[in-house]
Amino acid sequence: MTDANGSDGLMTPIRPDQLEPGAVIAQSLDNQWVPARLAADMIERGQSLDEVAGRRIREVRAEYFRSLINASQVVINRAYFYNNAAISRDLLEEGESRSAHRSLLASGAIVPFLLNERHPAEEPPAHLHVRPEGFTAWQETLEGMSGTDRVRCVRMAWDDSLDDRANREHTRIRLFQPFTEKVQGLTAKNIDVLASQVGVPPEEFDAFGRRLGEVVSHSNSLSVRRQPVVRNTLYEEFVSVPGSNVAEGRYDRDKLYAKEIKQLLDLIYNVNLADALGRYPLTPADSLRRVVLQEAREARTTTGFVEDPEQLLTFLRRQAFATVQDHLTPAAVNSLALQDIWRLRQTSVWNSYIRAFGALTAAPDRFHDAAGQVFDRYVRLNSEILRLAQERRQARPNRWRPVVEVVVTLTAGTFSAISGAGLWELTGALLPTAVSGPVTGSVQLVLRNWEAGRQEQRFAREIASVRLASEREWRQFRDLVQRLPDYRQDAHTGSAGNAATTTQDDDVPNDY
Repeated sequence: MTDANGSDGLMTPIRPDQLEPGAVIAQSLDNQWVPARLAADMIERGQSLDEVAGRRIREVRAEYFRSLINASQVVINRAYFYNNAAISRDLLEEGESRSAHRSLLASGAIVPFLLNERHPAEEPPAHLHVRPEGFTAWQETLEGMSGTDRVRCVRMAWDDSLDDRANREHTRIRLFQPFTEKVQGLTAKNIDVLASQVGVPPEEFDAFGRRLGEVVSHSNSLSVRRQPVVRNTLYEEFVSVPGSNVAEGRYDRDKLYAKEIKQLLDLIYNVNLADALGRYPLTPADSLRRVVLQEAREARTTTGFVEDPEQLLTFLRRQAFATVQDHLTPAAVNSLALQDIWRLRQTSVWNSYIRAFGALTAAPDRFHDAAGQVFDRYVRLNSEILRLAQERRQARPNRWRPVVEVVVTLTAGTFSAISGAGLWELTGALLPTAVSGPVTGSVQLVLRNWEAGRQEQRFAREIASVRLASEREWRQFRDLVQRLPDYRQDAHTGSAGNAATTTQDDDVPNDY
């Protein structure tokens, strides 16, 4: 038995508030995560997750490494260590990769999240889907750790009662209940804005709204019958092929708006866990961002909260950065090995980068002072990554023109400012819907290659939340942006919701 300050010789249990301030929850490690374009292909062709495993694992692996490069701490659902091949491949055999994984665990860079389990090596419930070879490898990895190493594991509560009441209650209130509330609130949103942001054409807005009504009605029915509202149950009804195992990831083209509903459920699922832990959701490229949920304010965000149109405008002003000497970057960050990522995290260059980004996210009102430092550290970090990649001959380099992109995503439109590499672009795309009431959203900082490939090193994170009180403040901000030099209105007014680049009763379900 352990408590919040104890240890069983391997595990050090911690509460959510004991996670590092910069900890992230990476959505790409979710066993159902698929980039939007790949999800569309899968649905059209009737393919399962296993049938697109090669392509998907490359994408997940790249996002996994990006999270370890760009965040001080990554929280990972325990099941992903043995069910997600992008992670478990490092654990299958004794060697450098498994050793690197142990080091990441022991250093607290990786923190397993435990739902009902009390130990990271605990056998999963019999009814849950488990990859046996992955779980064996996970157990062997833990068993082989040094006697002085400890694995920090986070859980909602670590009480000593026999029925685990505190954890069950915290999990219900902070995890399952908010998930249910977010699902049941979908039809309370501006349906036209929501439909547009998930890529539904205007002529189908009403049909999409009716389908969302069915999702909400089904969820309400489950609640009234005191049955848990969990993602798998909603997948079975609205996303998955009838009779298939949800874990197979076979999505039904004959179910109306299966792709769009899947994206919304996945978004709610992942931001909900981040909110429950009080940390950041790391949204991968080609995935919905939480601005789509039209929240009055995000449950967990940075310390920055922007309400003034003129203050918001400062994020979109032109930036000046130092000339870059390196002109190459690894074509695919996932061509590195996990031990390379561990080595990178031991360098002063990486630590300086993390400190600079932490300072920016702690005080986004000092954006103009801090952005240059972040860019400088990012450039130095790339040099170190390139050096590690060149030691692996299969790590092919690409041309590199690093830029800083600031994306202001609002429920009424998206604005993007790109600086660096001799470039300056300021564009806006307005949604074809009327604005009434508050306009909410976020400011996102993106560090990337102007000539980017899908699997290169890049990073994006929300650095401030936005709430403009009314249509008047929205129009003021829009007019200010449109008067900036070189502003260009994008003729395309489609989705603004995608990332540019990352229970009712006391019987808590065994999966989430």
